[in-house]
Amino acid sequence: MPAPGGGLLDKVEVVDGDIRRSAVECARSRGVVLPTFSQLAGSAPIPPSILDRLQSVDPDAPDPLNLWRVNWFNSDDRRGQQAVPAHVVLPRSLTGVEAPIVVLLGARFPMIGAHKVLPAYAGLVTYFVSGRFDPRQHRAVWPSTGNYCRGGLAVSRILGCDGVAVLPEGMSRERFEWLERWASDPSHIIRTVGTESNVKEIYDKCHELAQSADNVILNQFSAFPNYMAHFACTGAACERVFDDVRDQNSQARLAAFVSATGSAGTIAAGDKLKQSYGTRIAAVEALECPTLLESGYGEHNIQGIGDKHVPLIHNVLNLDFVVGVSDRSTDQLNYLFNTPESRHLLAYRLGLNGEELSFLDDIGISGIANIIASIKLAKHMNFGPHDVVMTIATDGASLYSSEMEAIGRGEFSGGVSEADVEHLLATCLHEAAADSLIEMTARERRRVFNLGYYTWVEQQGVTLSDFDARRDQSFWRAAADAASAWDELITEFNAEVGLN
Repeated sequence: MPAPGGGLLDKVEVVDGDIRRSAVECARSRGVVLPTFSQLAGSAPIPPSILDRLQSVDPDAPDPLNLWRVNWFNSDDRRGQQAVPAHVVLPRSLTGVEAPIVVLLGARFPMIGAHKVLPAYAGLVTYFVSGRFDPRQHRAVWPSTGNYCRGGLAVSRILGCDGVAVLPEGMSRERFEWLERWASDPSHIIRTVGTESNVKEIYDKCHELAQSADNVILNQFSAFPNYMAHFACTGAACERVFDDVRDQNSQARLAAFVSATGSAGTIAAGDKLKQSYGTRIAAVEALECPTLLESGYGEHNIQGIGDKHVPLIHNVLNLDFVVGVSDRSTDQLNYLFNTPESRHLLAYRLGLNGEELSFLDDIGISGIANIIASIKLAKHMNFGPHDVVMTIATDGASLYSSEMEAIGRGEFSGGVSEADVEHLLATCLHEAAADSLIEMTARERRRVFNLGYYTWVEQQGVTLSDFDARRDQSFWRAAADAASAWDELITEFNAEVGLN
């Protein structure tokens, strides 16, 4: 929820010295040294002593050192660091377009195998170092549709406080299996009614939990550290990948950044890329719930992208395109990409070997949606071989095995034939654009901005003046620029902990 006391951006200052000292003592007792955002962005070095110790740490363990892996620079085994973030340039035989489509791989992040641990870290650490969160008393409540609450529980456990996951009961089985292993108590996994697009029901449960002063709601849809962390860290990672692409093609330009809306954290990287390269920004949503496209509603299964409202942290007045993708396409491609038999047929159809398609292991359902949207945009804009389209795979395919099995028992109970592969590529990967892609005129941007009023002012109690402050791009620059000030507080906190 918005910060108490008015204003959407938390002041970067210590608001309660006693609470901060409690957090310092907790960090010291648990051996926690906090990375700064500049270190996670790759613009400041990670201390060699940290890197040396990381080699022996399991990337899936609740170890304080894993906080230093909450970045895009992890190697394929998720233990070491590399100069260029893990990514894949999709084969043109798969995309069918001349424009290079580049996908950053969030599956390399620690503990949850998804990049949502980055905004979870940003949300809690800013409270931790500013005396807004007492680990002896407070519980961190993480409203989510799956990955963010998993990241929240991981970070909570490392920092020595209780974490509570709030998510729809219809999310993938794998999410709940992970939560059951990591939650300190089964009651800390709260299942709300519905599926991916039932975000309002999550908010309602959080309002109930907020009646206790011990519960601190860390809402990714309204918490500006989410925006800030992705602007600074995901944006910097995209820049580093583009530099690598441009080394191989000096004429390359970063034409577009494509991201599912979700909490609107990841798409903040587009603001940074537009600032650096003039990159155009495309938001992706489910056709079954056309919120940005048609001010609409509905239900869908592209797990990880939310819907039915406009997040408070979405800078929609900087948006250039909205692209709709059907969950029928993502469900069926999830099956095509990730069963051994169908992947073998796919490789044969594309003239590739199996190893050349191994990257599909690292692309979950929302990543598939981003790829479909990237292809649509490239076709719509007639992008050529020098027009790079960059997008994100939040997580990997392993989080959706149960969804794949359900599709297999239904539409593909008889297996997949060569004709099926051809049909799925033509109708799902290469969805017709039709009315599912719009270019954002000034009027369309105002329409989407105004749509957020009903969630944030009427339902969630944001003041109209705070809501309207987001119309000015200077507001968003201030939100992004806060990273350096938070880094100073983190550095001071670490010095007081005394474990550097």
